Amino acid sequence: MLHLRVISPPEDTERVLGLLTAEAGATNVVVLAGAAREPAGDLVLADVVREAGTPILSGLRKLGIHEHGSIAIETVDAALSRNAQRAADAAPGLSGDAVVWDEIEHKTGEETEISGTFLALLAVATIIAGIGVLLDQPILIVGAMVVGPEYGPLASLSVGIVRRRARSIRRSLLALGVGFPVGIVVTILTTWGLDALGLVDKEMLLRERPLTDFIWRPDALSWVVGFFAGVAGMLSLTSAKAGPLIGVLISVTTVPAAANIAVALAYGVPHEAGGSALQLLINLAAIVVAGVATLLVLRWLWRLRRG
Repeated sequence: MLHLRVISPPEDTERVLGLLTAEAGATNVVVLAGAAREPAGDLVLADVVREAGTPILSGLRKLGIHEHGSIAIETVDAALSRNAQRAADAAPGLSGDAVVWDEIEHKTGEETEISGTFLALLAVATIIAGIGVLLDQPILIVGAMVVGPEYGPLASLSVGIVRRRARSIRRSLLALGVGFPVGIVVTILTTWGLDALGLVDKEMLLRERPLTDFIWRPDALSWVVGFFAGVAGMLSLTSAKAGPLIGVLISVTTVPAAANIAVALAYGVPHEAGGSALQLLINLAAIVVAGVATLLVLRWLWRLRRG
């Protein structure tokens, strides 16, 4: 269930209330006339089941509340109310399948910021994966996959394509286009530094690495794994369940492929760098295609259930 906090201009409050009362999935509606000071207006509170989130938020946007007032969305972990249960029963569809588009756009949009933290996490993840490649250690590869923050921009790119948000698409591509090169460059420099200290060497890259050589040898299964990982990631994101997302993070070789590119370039092994680059592109494309397809199917199912 979602909790809405709406600041409405007084002249629009009745229309806001009409929207909420007309929707079966809204309950616990509270109005505090003149309570808001910045922006000035009436404070309207309501609990809304996830299935009704998108139509109500779309209605509030059509009223211009987001321009002249304010709309805040919070997640309610538990609602002990018979009215809330009746609202959930009356709303069409299931909460687990509901996509609250405004929530998803906001959540994924935050992940496209090229912040110092984003670049640092991606660089650290790539360094860890690079060491894992040289040591042929899957444990380090898995750890790097969990640390890497690249799924945020990929999810935002998928949402931007489905919602036709040019700004989200640009920001996502920029985050990926800056993040991965930074991670690769930092990993190249780190590899050179570790080599100078005698901790790693080129022979570690050239020797047989049966546990991690799949990273630079893409095949048809690379696309299959990336696609279904993308489906699982988007379902996890839209249903607000983070549990399966960890599985997604350790299922695709985006960061490890970038790390293998870096290590191969550091030691001048172009064929391995090329194979890793292809692996990276395959997985990135598969995740985005899967995300877009999943969102389109979810939207179609939601419209079907709404009648």
